[in-house]
Order: sequence, then C-alpha cells, then structure tokens
Amino acid sequence: MARFSTLAAAVTMGLALIACQPIPAAPPTPPAQAAPPVVASPSPAMLTVAQIGVADPAVTTSLWGNAATTNRDLELARNAGFKWIKQQFEWRNIEPDATGQLQWAEADRIVDAVTAVGFKMIARVDDQPKWASTKVTFPAVGPPDNPQDFADFLTAPAARYKGRWDEPNVASRWGEKRPDPGEYTRMLRAAYTGIKGADPQALVVSAALLPTTRYDETVVPDLIYLRSMYGSNVKGAFDVLGVNARGYKAAPCMDPLQVAEDPALSNNDQTLPVEGRRVYAFRHVEDVRMIMADRGDGNKPIGVLDMGWTTDSRAESPDHWHALSEQDQATYLADGFRCAREQWTPWIAFMTVDYLADPGWTQQQDEYWMAITTPQGEPRTAYMALKVLFGH
Repeated sequence: MARFSTLAAAVTMGLALIACQPIPAAPPTPPAQAAPPVVASPSPAMLTVAQIGVADPAVTTSLWGNAATTNRDLELARNAGFKWIKQQFEWRNIEPDATGQLQWAEADRIVDAVTAVGFKMIARVDDQPKWASTKVTFPAVGPPDNPQDFADFLTAPAARYKGRWDEPNVASRWGEKRPDPGEYTRMLRAAYTGIKGADPQALVVSAALLPTTRYDETVVPDLIYLRSMYGSNVKGAFDVLGVNARGYKAAPCMDPLQVAEDPALSNNDQTLPVEGRRVYAFRHVEDVRMIMADRGDGNKPIGVLDMGWTTDSRAESPDHWHALSEQDQATYLADGFRCAREQWTPWIAFMTVDYLADPGWTQQQDEYWMAITTPQGEPRTAYMALKVLFGH
C-alpha cells in the first residue's frame, strides 16, 4: 500500500521504524518503550537507513482519537520544521478481539493525514490485546504468550510500523514481571522476520531502553539490558537501535563523567558507581554506542525515540530537582540537536522531541511539563527555539 511507503516499523512491546516510548522511572529518578496480509511490492519512495538524515528532527504526537486536533498538530509540526511524526498505534486497538480481526479505520485516518502533509512516520506499535496474553492481567502491558502473534500482526498493511515493546527493561511494560531481555529479543526477532517477509525494505527500530539508576526485580539498567540482548543474539534483528535521550539538569553537551561526578547534576546520588550516574547525561547515548561497537554493530545507526527536558517544578513531582525554566528548556533542546550533530555524526539518525501536547493533558500529568506546545496548541518557548534552529 502506497500510504505506508514512508513508514518504519518499531518493536517496543512495542516496535518501530521508529519507535517506542519510555516511561519515567521512580526515584532515584530514572533518566533515567490483520487486515488481509499485504503482498508487498516495495514502493519506489521506500526509505533506506542511508537516507535518514543526521539528527533528523522528529516529534511525538497524540493523533489517535483526536481527529479534531490532528490537522492543527500536523501544521504545528510542519511549521516548526520537523520531518518525522512519531505516533503510537496500540495493538489492542487494532486487533482487539481475536487474531486476524483487524480494525484499521483510525490507523488509516492517521496515516493518511500524516502522509498527506509529507511527513515520514515513526509508528510505535505496542500494548497487547487481552486475548494475546494470559501472563498479564489486562489492561496491564506485557509480552504476548506467543511472539508469533505479534509478528503476524505486524505483517498486515502496517508492516512498516515499528513494533517492539516500549521500555522492555521496565516491569510496568513487561507484565509486572522482572524484565527479560531474552524474551524481548525473541519477540523482536520474530517481529523482524515477519515485517521483512511482508516488505524486505521496511525498517525496524528496536525499543528505546529506559536509562535508570535502579536495578531490582522491576527495573534493569539500560546498558546491562542491552548487553543481555546481545548475549541473546539480538544482532541482525533490527535496522536502527532505539534509545531514550531524555535530559536532566546538565547541559546537553557536558561530558557524562563530569555529570556523574557532580552531585548537583546527578540527583545527589553518589552511592552508585560512576557508570550508574552517567545516565543523568544527555550524552549517555555514547555509552550505548560503545556496546554496539564492541558487539560488532558499529555500522548500525542509533535513533532517538524520546528526548526532552521538563519544566515540572511542582514540589510533589519526582522531577522537580532537575526542572528547568521554559527558556532553559528551549536552550537545552536546541543545543541537544547541535551537540548530536557535532558529537554523533554519522551514526545518529532521527531525534524525537517529546511532545506536541495531547489536547486532554492537564498540569497533573508529567508529559504536560515536557511538551513544546500547550494542550490548546499554543507554541511554547521551546517550540519557537526549535523552529529557528530548523530554519523555519
């Protein structure tokens, strides 16, 4: 189908070609994600990894169920200069009742709207339907009983979605069980095989692991989890490695070691080893890159599926210690792109800013304070700074 020609698929429990979304960690604050099968004849407009620009600007949207504000938000994204839209497509909403019984109306509406404006799509596919898992008490999120069910789902017209579990190193995204990198890798590999079978040119992005300072039954640090994924033979099961690059108090281009050694920049968390505190640096992404290179994957790009800085200074918020002013948030976001282009060329692909605000968000939600627009669609200072940076 032509309208899927610029989509990429991600598996985060979810997957994506482009993407998955991470969940904020608890203290010590974590920095820390069928309609009939299509016989795909690759579209000439199909994207390849080599065609993704360095630090290509992307933004997370909330288009599902929000028809009234879809065009508004797409215009905001276009006017700012973003090239990619990252949008969640929940498996449970598309295949809710039984395998093979797909309901594509809302997904089609969104994809048609996004491609009509000329965006490339990062489809975050996650959140299993009730029938797919007996291990998880619905509506909790977790892996399906049979990874092939997820793979089969991804071979539908949305074969370009990325579909891996979002932040699979967090128990709340893994059925409240201890995160299991081996199980995630098997699921990712099955999804990769299914997507490539439907469309060999589709791009698959792995889930963005959550940088976190915790290591217990509920959370596994991203570097440990990634090493375990490689130990479970993840090499060859993705085209782009998805990462979470949300920032904290330190300026984006600060050296991670400098950040780790400064109590004011690392949540006063000096009981952890240095590696554990490096997650408070935006450039912690370079630590992920080193693991890829050590495992022979240095030729694969990294895509940032989530980046942003919060302005949430509410006393009850776990994020208040690193809350920025709106002006500093704007400066850090723009500098994050500049730093990536200086430090991470040529291996950094798209970089996804969180968020264009959902029209239903309130000040009681963490996402409200990271968004670059208001729920009413009004640009915030960060939006205007990025618009200038992107030349619009």
